[in-house]
Amino acid sequence: MIFGVGFFFIGALFIGQIPSFIYYQLTASSFTAIEQGLLGLAATCIAGFIVIQVVVMLFDPKPVLWSGNQYFPQASTNLWAVLGGKFLWFPVNAIDFVMIGSAIMAVGISMVFFSALAAREQRNPDRSDPGTTPPIRLMLTIGSVMLIVFLIFYTFVSDTTVAKWINPACPIAIDPKHGCASPITGLFIADTIFNVFLAITVLCMLGAFALRLHYLMRPVRKRTMSGLYIIGINLAQFGVLFLIGWFVLYPLIDWIHSWTFIGLGKYLTLCGKLSAIPQSCVFSQQGGYIIDTIITTGFFVLLFAAIWAWKTKRNLVVVGSVTITAVLAIATLLVHTTPSEEIIAALLCAAGLALAAIWTSVARREFAVVGENNLGCLGMWLVLGTCLLIYIAAFAFFSLPVFPNETEPNIPFTPGGGLVLGSGGNISATVVVIIIGVLAAVQFYFLTRNRYKM
Repeated sequence: MIFGVGFFFIGALFIGQIPSFIYYQLTASSFTAIEQGLLGLAATCIAGFIVIQVVVMLFDPKPVLWSGNQYFPQASTNLWAVLGGKFLWFPVNAIDFVMIGSAIMAVGISMVFFSALAAREQRNPDRSDPGTTPPIRLMLTIGSVMLIVFLIFYTFVSDTTVAKWINPACPIAIDPKHGCASPITGLFIADTIFNVFLAITVLCMLGAFALRLHYLMRPVRKRTMSGLYIIGINLAQFGVLFLIGWFVLYPLIDWIHSWTFIGLGKYLTLCGKLSAIPQSCVFSQQGGYIIDTIITTGFFVLLFAAIWAWKTKRNLVVVGSVTITAVLAIATLLVHTTPSEEIIAALLCAAGLALAAIWTSVARREFAVVGENNLGCLGMWLVLGTCLLIYIAAFAFFSLPVFPNETEPNIPFTPGGGLVLGSGGNISATVVVIIIGVLAAVQFYFLTRNRYKM
């Protein structure tokens, strides 16, 4: 069941969210968001590759802010400008320093974490899998409780509401005309509190996942390290592709726009001003559909390859699936670092890491030879019902993001509904997540009891 939920999560992001994100940003009125997104995806993949290489080198048995300077270039930048750009051909705000700094910090924390584990193993010859140890359960419990508490709190009280409580005179933005000249606004303080709270949640979930994956692979490294190395190499390749896409996007669309034969350039691109090419150019819907189809097909083939390889390359599928789940969760956060998006992005990141940690915990028996019990008629209905409830709850959970120019929400959600129901906002998505999630947990409990065999 956990593996089914995990594959649903991966499928939703690979086939639904990521291609939709790229399509909408490629066909939007500006390429700024797609430049930031491609750079974020590249940083995530390359950072994941570096962390995996650290793990391989340490454990493989074979000898082997918001000060106005978050983005670059700025509107006043004029450095090696070509094709009408501010820095080379890049538009304003194409480079996100917060995202790059977050990726570097994540790599550094991962290096310290796995280095400490490697030093401990040098003093302890035990290579068994202790299972879900108390530290893992503690981190997973703390992260889960904080995640649920924040979800419920944010549903009824948004950051703008808290900003008005903290600083009524200067709640949202700097306004010297009304006596609000300080950069420390109420929203700045509220978002800082929210971000610190969510950062602790993400770190707890990430620590639980990383430690559980370490224990999972420890007894069977000879069979799993090669698979982990393959995942790392492929992450590096995807990272390079995203980085190349980020770097050549503007020269590429300038070149495509010049395709005059049979009007292909105008068919694939749209330009608002003939005097501002490629700055005013975006891909047309037809061009976006072509790119979206290529990306979706590629990810779809990878998912079917995992199903095909389940029997013969199970170790690769297990390690690769949980690792990719964690990478996708982190990518969700790194491609949404703007103040208006990062709170929900951190919430989704923590939830994805929680799924990866739980998935890794139940994957222990996948490396052992275990018998299979017949579920019986009632058991199969419980499987079907639990999957259906999880599917509905997942639709509601993926409706929480209010990111512009991306997929439309399945169920309405507007944060800050007030302390009393009906006082404002729309909390339907959170209500569905809670109700259906509780029902799914109840069914899953009876499913795992295994007392209904017929």
